[in-house]
Amino acid sequence: MGKLNNKSVLITGADSGIGRAVALLFALEGADIAIIYHSSEDDAKKTKSEIENLGRQCIIFRGDINDYEFCEETTRNVIASFGKIDILVNNAAVQFPEKNIEKLDEANIRKTFDSNIVGMILLTKVVFYYLKKGSCVINTTSVSAYQGHPELLDYSATKGAIVSFTRSLAVQAKPKGIRINTVAPGPVITPLTKETFDEKEENPTKPPLERNATPEEIAFSFLFLASEDAAQITGQVLHPNGGIIING
Repeated sequence: MGKLNNKSVLITGADSGIGRAVALLFALEGADIAIIYHSSEDDAKKTKSEIENLGRQCIIFRGDINDYEFCEETTRNVIASFGKIDILVNNAAVQFPEKNIEKLDEANIRKTFDSNIVGMILLTKVVFYYLKKGSCVINTTSVSAYQGHPELLDYSATKGAIVSFTRSLAVQAKPKGIRINTVAPGPVITPLTKETFDEKEENPTKPPLERNATPEEIAFSFLFLASEDAAQITGQVLHPNGGIIING
């Protein structure tokens, strides 16, 4: 439908899962895509190829968003290639399940916060300079920010921080006409959840509300927030979670 015609988008963690689905959908809607990925080069190159097959430009950058210089250099490269950044999607995240708080590994706690919220803030700080009236930032939080998760204490804490960061930046950015929102998916089958929880493939014949979501189903929430359809929405959270009742 061309909802994002000629838009320039920077997405973190778009080599697989929800980020990849968002990148492909945005490209289908007319956007050029820049992807930041951490380590899965083959997946990133595959996503890049699929975007280019849709007739859009795609550039990929391997690195760590906790590295401030990397954030600056990558942002400059995106501007040099596309001339602008209209949409920033902060999607990169890690998780290390642990059933007992006494056994939480300090290194994993720090890595979770660095990857999920600290790096997000650093990249947003750098990109924000280039955003203009009508631009937007979309963050990825989680239903665990609202209902908790017994095996993901530190991960859930970072997702709660993302909600607060989104709401606060939305207040700051409102006078500039820049919208800041977030998406809080419920259970989704992604490479990350398969790896950490050994989840099985869902039966695709089940009705949507009776199974975990696919990344492609979640991607449409991001598209709505990125498009002019959401012109009156900022500081908000969308909850594509299959009917889990939460407040906020």
